Amino acid sequence: MVGLELIAISFVVLFQELVFIRWIPSQVRVVAYFPNLILISAFLGLGVGCLRSGRRSLAPWWLPSVLLLVVASILLSSVAFTDNSETVHLWLLYLDLPPGTTPVEGVTAPLVGIFVLSALSFVPLGQALATRLERYRRDSSSLWGYSLDLLGSLLGVIAFAVISFQGIFPAYWFIAVLIVGSIPFVVSKSSNMAVYGGLAIVIVAMVWGNEKAEYYSPYYAISTRDFDSVSEFQVLTNGSLHQVARRLDKDAPILGEADATNRAAYHYPYDQLARTPRNVLVLGAGTGNDLAVLLDQGAEHIDVVEIDPVIIQLGRDHHPNRPYDSPRVEVFNMDARSFLNDTDRMYDLIVFGTLDSMTRLSALSNVRLDNFVYTVDGIQAARDLLTPDGGMVMYFMVAIPHIGEYLFGMLTTVFGETPTVHAGNFMVFNRVYMAGPAFAHLNTVSSEDQQEYIAEVLPFVDLPTDDWPFLYLKSRSMGGFYLTLMAIFLGLAVTTVFLASREMRKSLTGRGGMDVEMFLFGVAFLLLQTRFITSMSLVWGATWLTSAVVFGSILAMLLLGTVLTQLRPLPWSWAATGLIASLIAIYFVPEDVLLGHSLGVRLLLSVLMIGGPVFFASVCFALRFATRKAVDVAFGWNLLGAVAGGLLEFFSMSLGLKALLLAAAVFYLVAFVLKQRGDKGERSTVEPVGPDLVAEGAAG
Repeated sequence: MVGLELIAISFVVLFQELVFIRWIPSQVRVVAYFPNLILISAFLGLGVGCLRSGRRSLAPWWLPSVLLLVVASILLSSVAFTDNSETVHLWLLYLDLPPGTTPVEGVTAPLVGIFVLSALSFVPLGQALATRLERYRRDSSSLWGYSLDLLGSLLGVIAFAVISFQGIFPAYWFIAVLIVGSIPFVVSKSSNMAVYGGLAIVIVAMVWGNEKAEYYSPYYAISTRDFDSVSEFQVLTNGSLHQVARRLDKDAPILGEADATNRAAYHYPYDQLARTPRNVLVLGAGTGNDLAVLLDQGAEHIDVVEIDPVIIQLGRDHHPNRPYDSPRVEVFNMDARSFLNDTDRMYDLIVFGTLDSMTRLSALSNVRLDNFVYTVDGIQAARDLLTPDGGMVMYFMVAIPHIGEYLFGMLTTVFGETPTVHAGNFMVFNRVYMAGPAFAHLNTVSSEDQQEYIAEVLPFVDLPTDDWPFLYLKSRSMGGFYLTLMAIFLGLAVTTVFLASREMRKSLTGRGGMDVEMFLFGVAFLLLQTRFITSMSLVWGATWLTSAVVFGSILAMLLLGTVLTQLRPLPWSWAATGLIASLIAIYFVPEDVLLGHSLGVRLLLSVLMIGGPVFFASVCFALRFATRKAVDVAFGWNLLGAVAGGLLEFFSMSLGLKALLLAAAVFYLVAFVLKQRGDKGERSTVEPVGPDLVAEGAAG
């Protein structure tokens, strides 16, 4: 029975974390830009719960804490929080709120509130998890306990990935959590069932009753507005305006000045071409506006790339021009950058639609879904697919000046000459960039001025690259907003952990002091995971497939490392050397070596690239954790390190993504030096409580 409970708890931990990451941003939409705060809060809550292992059960507080988070999220959903400063840039258009709703400037308060409430909901689960792991260690074998823990975690990830692709609504997500959570690890007495059932019904009813979305795609909560059956169809994601499908053929009736301006802007770049393009690629096709224009312009064949399957279907069903029905259109439901990396087709014209995703790549990253498209490397990948006389068109809503400067600079860098820019208020975009030989005749900038810009201005602009893919940041810095968030979350973590654990307080004030080694292991491991999820998105695309590859590889390697440590431990020197060597190798091996292979070979290489460091890291952690007498204190310090590692990911906005790998290596090296100096406490033969405890929370 304990084994079933352990699987169930691990499943619920991962599943609940993913539910919150998907559902809360659909209510409190500013959270869509910061999903890693849910991840960090889950770490904090689980760790605090583990530190309370062996004390009075907190199980009765699990559902009330979930209910409190649900209520707060629904209440905050009626507030228009906004921040469009140059250091933050949240492009939010609230269209599902009552008329007259007053915008609230600043997003720190709702982010901190959600962080605290989310952490509270994981505390009872963390306590239950640690208690069952310890019981399994005493009664059976820690090896099998860890294995069941990993199995439950993996099942949670797989189950939610399946649900995401099936378009199932959030009320059913919560039902799944509550059903698995009803296994006796939460409800230990039959007399509690009535209370548990009542709270579960209230939670599901509130989620269902406040549902605003009509569809759930793998990325968004989607709703629609049909203003005019023949002219306009709006798509809202997480309550904000995302796309407007319009009649854009030149023969359609003009419905006012705004309609005429918008239609002319869509057609403008194609009217400038010397000939009609034969083969066209559209990246970020959405509901089909760009397709409708190109078909009206006579394009012979159009390859369409769109990451969201629900938005594609909405375009098929509702776009006034029905562009997806054309036999000249071939659709690819995948990530734009992944398509550019994999295809060998050549195009007369490549069109970048308005790809602003308004959401992050994953809960482990500050990179948005579209960021790897808008880099020098991404534009170069598209440039490589152009025919000798081809051209590139880019539509964009430039809300703050530096974004326009970046786009202009990237196109100049890739094409060796400045692009032509058509600017104006065109409703869903305000800039049309045109570059390449097909538009060279439009360029009125003298060659001398172009060379002066390239030689004297461009070198001093930090253009987005695959290593620093932050189009929306003004410079390589975090700014006061992100530093403030880091300070608040870290302060909350330190305060909560020391209030929750008397042993942790003693470890800091007593002879033992801070367990720096365990802290550094936590920091380094989180940085590793962050780096892998971002780098693999270049290989597999910014989709749920990336998460499955990364998380599956991490869980498999953790399991292998745990088994080996129990059966035939690697010598410390081998494990430590292997870890540092694998990190150095990955740093110097570019991700594009994984491209151009078959699916099976690419999967194998990805697992090896991810799995090597994770395997050695799990072995090193297990060997050192086994020497701790007070395993809860050691885990507490490891938890604080994990929270710090999650917060340090923000520094990638200053240092770049590869720096995370170097930072992880440095933290591991410092921990190894401390081990060699023998700075840590007395050794013991206590078996580790579970090296995967920290990792399993991050695997969400």
